[in-house]
Amino acid sequence: MNKSRKFAALLIITIISSVFPGVLQAQDAEDDEPHGLYLEEKKVFYGGLVAGANFAQVDGDWFAGYRKIGVNAGAIVYAQLAKHVALSLEILYSQKGSQSKLGQYSPKDHSIYIAKYGINLNYAEVPLMINYFDKRKSHFGLGVSYGRLVNSKETVNVILDTLSNVVTSMDFNNQYPFKKDAFDFLAGVELHLWKGLFLNIRFQYSLMPVRTQLPPPAYARSDQSNNLWAVRVMYLLK
Repeated sequence: MNKSRKFAALLIITIISSVFPGVLQAQDAEDDEPHGLYLEEKKVFYGGLVAGANFAQVDGDWFAGYRKIGVNAGAIVYAQLAKHVALSLEILYSQKGSQSKLGQYSPKDHSIYIAKYGINLNYAEVPLMINYFDKRKSHFGLGVSYGRLVNSKETVNVILDTLSNVVTSMDFNNQYPFKKDAFDFLAGVELHLWKGLFLNIRFQYSLMPVRTQLPPPAYARSDQSNNLWAVRVMYLLK
């Protein structure tokens, strides 16, 4: 497990422990009262809208940091299975990728100076999660997601001769294509703010590489995977 996944796991456990103490200890007696997921009356299905931002990187390139910011927005529906348990299904537009405007020499070839690097991956995504709700209606969930690549673009500006400082633009997108299908692991928390309004923090990581073939070693170090945090607001309708 790399450092980013270790950090993500530790942070999620910390958030769950602090926001949802009811998961780690017995529920209060008053929690025995029946309730819905956020309404006093119980329903089977709850629908709503979500919107926010992805803070993404691609593990496997030579650039670290969640510098790629993209849209994460769509619709969600919950199906309440038990008092504190519900399945959720989403249909999203999700922008992922990698970005760096801080130039550096390629660690594999010091004659190549990478002045600018970026990967844009736009997905239609369908996450499926199992969620646990506490008595305050806040909840956390785990699940998987299927994504279909809508389009992709890769920007690589390099200087091959530092004396002339001539910038050469390269695009590996066609020669080394990204897979059309993507499968991710998801873990997230939803903090209930007011009525149907929630704040969501989610970690998402590829279950398998997102590229069929890697670019040359000067520009890629290993199998490439999407790695992101999403911060969103969600509003469930009555």
